[in-house]
Amino acid sequence: MQVSPETIYLSLYVQGRGALRKELTKHLRRRHQIRQPRKREATNRGKIKDMIMISERPAEAADRAVPGHWEGDLLFGTRTTAIGTLVERSTRFVMLFKLPAGINAESARVGLTQKIFTLPENLRRSLTWDQGREMKEHIRFTIDTGLQVFFCDPASPWQRGSNENTNGLLRQYFPSGKTVAHHTQDHLDMVAAELNDRPRETLGWKSPAIRLAQYLEASLAAGVALTV
Repeated sequence: MQVSPETIYLSLYVQGRGALRKELTKHLRRRHQIRQPRKREATNRGKIKDMIMISERPAEAADRAVPGHWEGDLLFGTRTTAIGTLVERSTRFVMLFKLPAGINAESARVGLTQKIFTLPENLRRSLTWDQGREMKEHIRFTIDTGLQVFFCDPASPWQRGSNENTNGLLRQYFPSGKTVAHHTQDHLDMVAAELNDRPRETLGWKSPAIRLAQYLEASLAAGVALTV
């Protein structure tokens, strides 16, 4: 017999009562005390010019065959504070970045550009984002970095599934409703390192850091072989 994770969660929420509920939920990674549908927040969508939609994204990004294709989003603490999150689709490697001047398009572009430039060129292939207005300067971002941005369809979070899952894990470090403005880039890098060192079932119980290192090592060996 097999029991799905959802069945286990439902059992905990249905059976837990009073002190028992509190005792159980403190061990859950996200610490939700009730099961409830996700609320839809009012957002300003559909106001970004010259979007290239996810349907035009290269097939190698869709099937996770080649590392270097990223999913991104903002993780809000409060309504006025957020951090940027990036997840590499093939290895699930995570990067976090600060917004240097608050939640706006210029700040998102600058913070995202700085973080992308920490990557080797062969890990800069594409970026998938939702239609949040923070990406209004996507054209300049692409010109500056060479990284093409592809936009998800409206109300389709599953098109950034790796990023959505990672944002859920990050709530362990950055609870909803609490400001994230005071976190330094060094602290964000430390949190990302912890997630990247965590073995994942989907990676054959290897960590994202190991999988990324293996890819870079193989790429370097291939490059050396070509020059010999």
